[in-house]
This record gives sequence, structure tokens and C-alpha cells, in this order.
Amino acid sequence: MKRRQFLQSAAFIGAGTLILPRTTLFGANAPSNKLNIALIGTWGRGEAHFGSISTENVVALCDVNEEHLAFGARKFPNAKTYVDWRQCLDQKDINAVVCCTADHTHAFVANWAMNRGQHVYCEKPLANSVEEARVVRANFLKNKTKLATQCGTQRHEHENFNRVRELIRDGAIGELESVCAWGDRQIPRPGYLPAEGEPPKHLHYDLWIGPSPMHPYNPGYFKGGPGMNCLSWNMYWDFGSGQVGDMGSHTMDLAWNAIDPTLPTSAEAKGDPVHPEVTPVKLQMHFEHPANDWRPAIRVSWYQGKVFPENPVSYVDLTKVGHGAMFEGSKGFLVCDFTSRVLLPGRKGGDLTYYKPRPKDALLPPMGGFQKQWITACKGDLKTSCDFEYSGNMIEQMMLGLVAYRVGKKIKYDGAAGKVIDHPEANELLSRKYRPGWTLNG
Repeated sequence: MKRRQFLQSAAFIGAGTLILPRTTLFGANAPSNKLNIALIGTWGRGEAHFGSISTENVVALCDVNEEHLAFGARKFPNAKTYVDWRQCLDQKDINAVVCCTADHTHAFVANWAMNRGQHVYCEKPLANSVEEARVVRANFLKNKTKLATQCGTQRHEHENFNRVRELIRDGAIGELESVCAWGDRQIPRPGYLPAEGEPPKHLHYDLWIGPSPMHPYNPGYFKGGPGMNCLSWNMYWDFGSGQVGDMGSHTMDLAWNAIDPTLPTSAEAKGDPVHPEVTPVKLQMHFEHPANDWRPAIRVSWYQGKVFPENPVSYVDLTKVGHGAMFEGSKGFLVCDFTSRVLLPGRKGGDLTYYKPRPKDALLPPMGGFQKQWITACKGDLKTSCDFEYSGNMIEQMMLGLVAYRVGKKIKYDGAAGKVIDHPEANELLSRKYRPGWTLNG
């Protein structure tokens, strides 16, 4: 480190007293600077974190499935083990938590952890209702000068996210008018599974149900391999939000990262007939977003289940893009997926003479690893790309769209108050009802 850089990274107190940052003295991975992490959910998405957290002190493991818990313990044999995440979070030496539980407990674990002063990485979706999103976001904003948070939309680490943002912000398609995202996954379900057999002894089924209404055990809720097992249960209203919360969290992130939104002022949706037990396969949702300091008011949309927006030009087929986003501007379009993009200056005046690409040294820098960004933030500046404000706003919009779908009406939304202002029946769907003994704010 050059002398000037060294002095800039240090703090001076009084005459000649030099105080060095902890990482300057000992290094980010010195024993004295390692996080004490609890991994909640030790299989599936939990296993995906083994590599990133192995550089830290993994002091606690928790899983409602004792076989999965043993799987995690083979990797981290010195960690204490739990089957109930509420007991796990009370372990005194924990200062950071990675949450990989089922969707319907994400907001619970995240909120309880922040209440205990613990940094949180929470897999998507961050919440399963509008109210949960608002509670988690508010708790983070209250603690943002102390805690680092990250929602697990890990595709955000692809450099294409930066390139898309730059093109939109720099006017490559003219003035932004609308944006949409979509996913083509289709997983129909007839309804909650009937009772079948008894839970195996290694599965604490009551803890898996958690705050949701009780449903009889069926092994069908637990089939599927690591990383895809969520598709066995997330289509059910009491356990997830279907593709809206699943791939919707990832793909809407492509749009969200580029448009600097807050909360929509309205939502409307249509799709499959509303079912009381399962989320829709085919769905489209539309939102109105107010103007900000660099763009006008815009329309933001989500499509799923082989329902797509209109092709921007005749020779581009959006159905060939499984999960993607499209930005429409006054002079053209930008179509992208997670790792690639195409600019279509096909509207009047779209000759690109108005657009000057950024020089290489002005490009947004690469993230350098999504989980690593959070671990580094926990030890320093607390800054992450998908914190609980950014991700909380995004999932609140998506959950609001499901409310509009279930009431079958366009609804006007007061984001400051968290209320639908023109259809009182919609407000009943902004929150979930929890089983006795479970609280979101524990």
C-alpha cells in the first residue's frame, strides 16, 4: 500500500494518534475478524453456501430434517446443531445468519435475526406477503447503520446486470417508457396434497409447517433434488408464492436494477382462474410507477407460464428467451436475459447518434461474488447490491400484484401507508394469518 493510500485508510485521533481499521491490521480473514455464522437450512440452497461461508466460523447449523442437519455437520463438525431456528438464533456468539429455509419462513428468520443484531443473508423470496416485506424492510432501515443484509438473487452478480443498467441510464433506447420481465416455467398443481403416511422420524414436520396453517403430511412436499426441491411446495399459497416469488425474484431483478424504482401506485393482473389453494401458472401483472429524478412515470409488468409481452419487432421472438426482460424507450428496445442483451434501435429517430457508450474506465465495476459481497459488507461498509430495502421494495410489488390477481380488480396503492385505497377487500390479502404461537416480530 502506498503511503498516501495508507493514510487515507486510517483515522487520526488527537496529536499523532493513529487508529487503523481492523482489516488493515489483521486482514479480512484473520481469526479475529471472522464472522460467527449460523446456517439455517443445511441442504439444497444451504449447500450452495458451503464454499463461501467456509472462510468464516460456522458456529451453528439448523434444519428441521435431521438427515440434512447431519449432512451439514459433516462439513462443519464444530458447529452446534438445532432443529428449531428460534432456538438457534438465541445462541449468543452468532453475529451473522444465512437463511435457506422454506419460503414461508424467510421473513420470520430474517426479522428475528435482525432483532438480535445479526447480519442476514436470506434466500429469495424475501417475503411471502406485502406485510412481511414491509416489516422486514422497516426493521432493516432501522438498523442499516449496523447490519449488512442481502437477498439471495445471486444472478445479480452477472456483469450483464451492470451493462443493462448503463445502457438504460445512458439513453441507448431514448427516454424510458416501460419495462417488463417474464419467466416460462409451468408447474400446475390440483390443490394441497392429501394425507399420506406419517412423517419420518428424522423430519420435524410441525416445525416445517411453522407459522402456516397445518396441512396433513404427504411425502410429495419433500421430493426433488437439491436446489429444485422448492418446486414441490412453493406453488401452494400457504408455503410460497409460485413463480412470482421464485423466478420472479430473479428475473424482475434484471429490470429493478436498471430503473431505480420504489413502490408502485397501482397494480392489476389476470391469468388462470383464481384457485384457493394454488398459485396460478399463467399470469400477467402490471404496475404503475411514479417518475424519479432521471425518468418519467413508467409501466412495469411481469409475465409467466408461456404468457409473453408483444414482440418488439417482427424478427425478434421473445418466446425463445426463457427468463428475460425488455425495456421500451422512445427510440428503441433492449431485450436481455441474465447473461446477454441485444439493443434494437428500431423506433423513429433510433439512429444511435444520440448515444455515446461509456469508456471502459467508467463502467460499473464487477461485484466479485454475491455471497462474498455480503460477507465483506458484514465486516466493513455494510453495502450490498440487494439489501432488504432494494429487495423489500421489489417483493412488495410482486406480492401486491398477487393481491390484485386474487381480487380481480385494478387496485390503487398507497405505498407510504401500505394500504389499498380503493378496494377494502384487497387489504385483507396484504397479510397472512399465522398459527398460534408464531409471531413475525419475535
